[in-house]
Amino acid sequence: MKFSKLGSSGIDVSRVCLGSMTWGLQNNQQEANQQIDYALSQGINFIDTAEMYAVPPSADTYGKTETIIGNWIENNPARRQEIILASKISGPGIPWVREGGIITGTEVINSVDASLKRLKTDYIDLYQLHWPNRVGPHFGKQWPNQISFSNVNSAEQTAQMLDILQGLQHCVKAGKIRYCGLSDDTTWGINTYLKLSEKHDLPRMVSIQNEFSLLHAKDWPYLIENCVHEDIAYLPWSPLAGGALSGKYLNQARPAGSRWTFMQRNGIYRDTEQSQAAIADYVKLAKQSSFTPSQLALAWCNQVDGVTSTIIGATSMPQLKEDISAFSMPLPTALLDEISDIFKRYPMPY
Repeated sequence: MKFSKLGSSGIDVSRVCLGSMTWGLQNNQQEANQQIDYALSQGINFIDTAEMYAVPPSADTYGKTETIIGNWIENNPARRQEIILASKISGPGIPWVREGGIITGTEVINSVDASLKRLKTDYIDLYQLHWPNRVGPHFGKQWPNQISFSNVNSAEQTAQMLDILQGLQHCVKAGKIRYCGLSDDTTWGINTYLKLSEKHDLPRMVSIQNEFSLLHAKDWPYLIENCVHEDIAYLPWSPLAGGALSGKYLNQARPAGSRWTFMQRNGIYRDTEQSQAAIADYVKLAKQSSFTPSQLALAWCNQVDGVTSTIIGATSMPQLKEDISAFSMPLPTALLDEISDIFKRYPMPY
């Protein structure tokens, strides 16, 4: 397993981050335990979760994933130090989480305490803001004029960010979190936090996790360039586009128990005519190589300049083993060229 620095934190994290959002709905405690144990045996030291999980989110599954991880930690206390554990506070809009309210400094403090209780640990290595208080160009909202930047009160948003950083500082000083990060944010969001941290001597954001894959590479090049030069770790989530790049949803297939058979909070926005065509081409290319479609997509993500660690998730052990193996399978130059040809035909298919 190869490792990269987690931005300015100086922490070494595995190039593979084990995602956990299916634990508590599609996966039970025993299955999650097996995934954690196997991931650690392969050299993975990075696990990502969130207070909102399991997904699709619901009042019934809220906090269940953290609880499952906490049960594992309770049963393996000596192994806690082997893990770089990341969690997230939910942004606004979920009725059963702070009545849908925004993130504030006070809510950061309260949410950290609640997560620590569920996780059965004294500290969280990386605590992230799951999405910002303002509406951002994520979850299929990246198209021009789909949201309005001009109507956002930047001064109000900046004041909220300062309050959030002060809440994070309280938790850092208390030893409850080590480092802070972002998720589903933008270049403006990153840089505003960095300016506030420097001006007020507050914790510095060290990472951001955004959706990034062969079907959704909107962060390249501008946001990723910013991450490289500002020493912000870039952590792609959904590198298989919600499982679509495995090919299992081609021709409107919906395998029993798969993610797309569950209600989706933002709808199945990845399922378009263009994305189906792109996936079909990637699957065909994979079949002509020594890679499975999933391995092709993950190996591509791993070789993108600026990527620190790719967040993967699986509902079965065979899937997990297949996915992890992709990170020790470098893509030949000729295959990269063929991938590039498809990518240029379908640069943003959803």
